[in-house]
Amino acid sequence: MKFFRKHQKAIMAALAGLMALLMILPMLANVVGVALAASADDLQADLAQMRNDANELAADRRKLNADLKKIQADKDRAVDEKSLVEQQINVIREQIANSDRQLAQYDRLIAEKTDELAVAEEKEAQQFDLFCERVRYMEEGGDVTYWSILFNAADFSDLLDRITLVNDVMEYDNAVMNALTESRRQVADAKTQLESDRAAQQEVRDGQAVQKKDLDRKLAEADALVDKIAGKEDEMEAALKELEAAAAAMDKEIAAKQKEWEAKVATGAVTINAGTGYLWPLKGYNTLSSLFGNRIHPILKKPMKHSGIDIPAPKGTNILAARGGVVITSTYSNSYGNYVVVSHGNNESTLYAHMNSRAVKEGDVVSQGQVLGYVGTTGRSTGNHLHYEVRINGTRVDAVDYYPGMTLYVRSGGQTVLLEH
Repeated sequence: MKFFRKHQKAIMAALAGLMALLMILPMLANVVGVALAASADDLQADLAQMRNDANELAADRRKLNADLKKIQADKDRAVDEKSLVEQQINVIREQIANSDRQLAQYDRLIAEKTDELAVAEEKEAQQFDLFCERVRYMEEGGDVTYWSILFNAADFSDLLDRITLVNDVMEYDNAVMNALTESRRQVADAKTQLESDRAAQQEVRDGQAVQKKDLDRKLAEADALVDKIAGKEDEMEAALKELEAAAAAMDKEIAAKQKEWEAKVATGAVTINAGTGYLWPLKGYNTLSSLFGNRIHPILKKPMKHSGIDIPAPKGTNILAARGGVVITSTYSNSYGNYVVVSHGNNESTLYAHMNSRAVKEGDVVSQGQVLGYVGTTGRSTGNHLHYEVRINGTRVDAVDYYPGMTLYVRSGGQTVLLEH
């Protein structure tokens, strides 16, 4: 017992140091935990918004499905049917894009939770080392018990000192056990949350696989409708008037948006670089199927003024910006299908129509040669091609005139001939 009296101050100092370490470790872990939790909360909030967006897209898709069923009852309304199918395709693409964003967000959230789990496991390991240290100390003490320490006191004063020492040791041992228990609870909670996030991510991934299958099915349905529409003679007269009215409305909308965006460019709110000259929008495809001016419409079979040039190319071919500028329109219409309009400043703009899908949105600043979308046959179209327009001061002009040194061909009457321009 002289050992305890002789080394009492050293033992008390060591215990004080260990107690301080025990208190600091949870504080450090809590600080890290709070930062991780705050970040995780932000990610969870973003995911909640994405899930709301996904629900809205699903509702839009259900409405389009209901509208489609009504129209399918009337086989003569194939043009409207194709339009609805194409709108469904656009919604499915938005659903897939939303799923991509959710999956990326889950990647970030899982990374956060993985870090949190690592912190919790490190904290548990530190607490376990302290626990093992106490067990080893108790084993080295042999048969010495707290009661024997008290009963071997030399006098009353020594007894009080020993009671204080024993109480400190017991409180420390209890603190070690409690800290180890809490650390293991935190590890278990972190593992549970991580498994939950991974399961939710897999659910989104499985849903996206279904969406992609739906997209393939709808694309095939749209392709089949192209042939069906070509034979609908009885609805073509009404379609011609509808097309002319739609074109006039689109012209007004494009003119208004161009004025709005050019005002932003003028004030410096938007900065664009138009580049040099006009770049051909379909690299490697220089044969035209329709020229600017009067022609027989391929679907309507009526003579009408063609507002641009048509350039056939395989489905999915990249459509490039002829000049740099700002996207003033990126949308879908029954006539042009998926189309994009880019304003280049100085009252110049170009239009790209019948896209299979669009790669830019309104307000995007694009550079010359940037991909705007991909060749398709959406809208009033009977084959994969790009309908390309150049507009100067709001008036359509012949796009061919802006490629004076380029070798171009035109397909006419089953023959392909050099286009003189």
